[in-house]
Amino acid sequence: MNKNQEPVLLRMEGIVKEFPGVKALDGVNLTVKAGTVHALMGENGAGKSTLMKCLFGVYHKDGGHVYLEGNEVSFKNSKEALEHGVAMVHQELNQALKRNVMDNMWLGRFPKTGPFTSERKMYDMTMEVFNDLGIKVNPKTVMSSMPVSQRQMVEIAKAVSYNAKVIVFDEPTSSLTETEVEHLFRIINMLRDRGCGIIYISHKMAEIKRISDEITIMRDGQWIATEKADDLEMADIIRLMVGRELTNQFPPKTNVPGEPMLEVRNLTGMYNHVKNVSFDARKGEVLGIAGLDASGRTEVLESIFGIRQRKEGTIKLHGKECKNRNSGESLKNGFAMLTEERRATGIFGVRNIRENTIISSLHRHKKFGPLLGKKSQYEDTQRYIDAMRTKTPSQETQIRSLSGGNQQKVIIGRWLLTESEVLLLDEPTRGIDVGAKYEIYQLIQNLAHDGKTVLMVSSEMPELLGVCDKILVMSGGRLAGEVDAKTTTQEEIMTLAAKFA
Repeated sequence: MNKNQEPVLLRMEGIVKEFPGVKALDGVNLTVKAGTVHALMGENGAGKSTLMKCLFGVYHKDGGHVYLEGNEVSFKNSKEALEHGVAMVHQELNQALKRNVMDNMWLGRFPKTGPFTSERKMYDMTMEVFNDLGIKVNPKTVMSSMPVSQRQMVEIAKAVSYNAKVIVFDEPTSSLTETEVEHLFRIINMLRDRGCGIIYISHKMAEIKRISDEITIMRDGQWIATEKADDLEMADIIRLMVGRELTNQFPPKTNVPGEPMLEVRNLTGMYNHVKNVSFDARKGEVLGIAGLDASGRTEVLESIFGIRQRKEGTIKLHGKECKNRNSGESLKNGFAMLTEERRATGIFGVRNIRENTIISSLHRHKKFGPLLGKKSQYEDTQRYIDAMRTKTPSQETQIRSLSGGNQQKVIIGRWLLTESEVLLLDEPTRGIDVGAKYEIYQLIQNLAHDGKTVLMVSSEMPELLGVCDKILVMSGGRLAGEVDAKTTTQEEIMTLAAKFA
């Protein structure tokens, strides 16, 4: 059957949602057909996740109608949505990390034998879903011991286990390697063939063009366009998203790396995540770190910053050894780190934008003894709200109410305020739209131009090639090689990444 003739599964009409000081959604429409993948695109703060949360019962909509298979629905909570066949794989994972995989899969609906929970049934049911989806994870593994990418696949399996008619994927590939992305696409194609309606939210243009049948674009809480994916070029999508032409994906490199500034020798983790890693980074250099999942790239940054215990190895800045035994000591020594998982280790969710911005640079605001100056706090926070174009009603807004990309902007502002000499950035543009990515790339270039040293981990190879001067490639916890970003290729990097894997 032609995709245009597929029956409509979901129709959202005139959806309105207001928060104090901001209209997050203003009469948004969305129609999803059975057996199709419908991409939902827009800049951070455009209202994509808010629209989905209104569908899923996380937020109560202030206006509009939702129809599921022709029947009007208004879910009071996510449990009700799941029971009606609407599932959502959230961008920010919210899992019981101290429990095992199968406990997380069946939380709130444990299978029973008589009055007791049946571990055997739970294991078998989990394996049945995993085998169907080709996921190779032990159901008895504790969640906290797994990499983010595997936890993401568990969350996808959980959504599928509800036999959902409509499944929302919110930035599903942000934590996945290229191999895992291919696996996810096989799962999505299988679900599409079964007649599911897939809503796919992503900032990755190539993915959208490849996986989608239709694309809806939002901007500033409003519906802008819905078109067939084949009828839109990437330039068209960007123009509709940002309301302007964006000709270059990466800003020009204006930094000129100077003398060696950071020396790392024989860095080895206490629990063998990193083995004998040595490298130099120069003043004014952007040094990328590439590698497959579990290659040790994140662990290198965490070991340098002191949040992962080292077995041996030395770190020198300007020839002087830095012990960096913990994050506080690292900050004093001139290091700052943006972590991979902003929700778990980045934001203070119940605190406001200002508190999240100035928390690592309180010394700048000391007035009398322990008292902090309010004016300087306000000025510093506003400077980075403006510089990052962070969409927020005010500095008083709780950070957890912002979109994921805007949360990331606040955290980047926090670390820039510390004026550290070495910035360790772990996936700095994860979950961030194409316009905001350019702004962050420009900030990284400005930092390097001003003589800062930037170490940057990214899963996106074009990003590393476009932003960095040199790239270290990790494989199996070891340094597999170092390449020049100007002359290397993605094939060379992938070959090195597989060297010790």
